[in-house]
Amino acid sequence: MTPFPTAGCGRWRDGYGSPRMTRALRIGVQLPEVEREVRWPEYVSIAKAAEDVGFDSIWMGDHYLYRGDGRPERGPWESWTVLSALAAITDRVRLGSLVSSLAFHNPAVLAKKAATLAEISEGRFDLGVGAGWNRTEFDAFGLPFDHRASRFEEAFEIVRRLRDGERVTHEGRFHSVNDAVLLPEAHHRPRLVTGTEGDRLLRATLPHVDGWNTWFDDIGNSPEGFAARSAHISTIAEEVGRDPSEIDRSACVLVSVDPSAKERPVDPAYPPVTLDGVEGHLRQMSEAGADETILVLSPITETSIRILGETLAALHE
Repeated sequence: MTPFPTAGCGRWRDGYGSPRMTRALRIGVQLPEVEREVRWPEYVSIAKAAEDVGFDSIWMGDHYLYRGDGRPERGPWESWTVLSALAAITDRVRLGSLVSSLAFHNPAVLAKKAATLAEISEGRFDLGVGAGWNRTEFDAFGLPFDHRASRFEEAFEIVRRLRDGERVTHEGRFHSVNDAVLLPEAHHRPRLVTGTEGDRLLRATLPHVDGWNTWFDDIGNSPEGFAARSAHISTIAEEVGRDPSEIDRSACVLVSVDPSAKERPVDPAYPPVTLDGVEGHLRQMSEAGADETILVLSPITETSIRILGETLAALHE
């Protein structure tokens, strides 16, 4: 029995067997980043467990270094390399960047990498993009932090046009390409997801993207916060001439599997969902308009993945 409702088959029921949610809600999970030191064999185990228990997608952040925040200096593995390897050892789950800072990558080369990952995964790749925010890693790795919005707008235009199969020439303030084209011709296009929050970049991306994602702290980790933010997305979409119904909505949800875990600080502004409250919270997220929720588990381990799968399977028998 599939523990989560997946596309085309989801119907949630309350404790009395009554239908509570008729629209399918996809469930994804965020892989570990800097919560602790994670080696490749553990990524394999977590990804295979997520696929085994029925998650719809697995996601990785795109960061290089954290420090100066009152916690130990720490850095993750390079996400594109890991995602490519995961594409080769999984069969069903979608894979996504959550999100890739366009400031970290030459945009045409990033589009090429995304097309390659879509090929390796046989169309299971979602390219999430943002402008970046953590100045520490920009400075440490020699990346420009100035004019982030302007740099993003130029880079996004190049990425999305190449993704759409266009031949692109662009001479801009920050980026230039000359008759760039992605070959071989793609059999699969990556879905394009914006993880931007500011209105300026939303106006640049919403006319073109397949989906929009928000992190749990931006919505207070709550269905009400998501509904308000999603309504704002719809307003901007209408203003830029895009049908809001064409934009897939996803949100990250922080879930405490083991309250004794100290992988991330707890902020009272966005308290984690408890394990016994997950079913109700996800139902409310769907009612608030979410097409997908991406669970950020504490701790993010294979054990947590399997516990959550067993819990949700029991709740939906």
